[in-house]
Amino acid sequence: MTDTQIPDHLRYTDDHEWIELEDDVATIGLTDFAQSELGDIVYVETPELGATVVQGKAFGVVEAVKTVADLYAPVSGEIIEVNPLLIENPEIINSSAYEEGWILRVRVQDTSELSNLLDAQAYADHISA
Repeated sequence: MTDTQIPDHLRYTDDHEWIELEDDVATIGLTDFAQSELGDIVYVETPELGATVVQGKAFGVVEAVKTVADLYAPVSGEIIEVNPLLIENPEIINSSAYEEGWILRVRVQDTSELSNLLDAQAYADHISA
């Protein structure tokens, strides 16, 4: 686990999603730790564009060869983009969890929700506990 990437500029959930906020748009993905625990990802199910996600609630599913896991929204908002690469190439999350392997972009309703998330150090402590 010592080589797990945890970028300092992102925020994290206890459920292993990451978020990067630019203005009121949040890019959401699955952490490097989560993808390594899941193994080879074969499918990602996401809601449609325009759907609303709610902080802490499941919004989709990621399927790996050995398991299936729910994806939980780090913040509430409207889905404005779904990563098109995941349709044909879901395993991109395994190779590029924080860059090309992002899952959704959401227009955030309330940026104060970010205060409920973990910073990089708190997430590192969480996964090593």
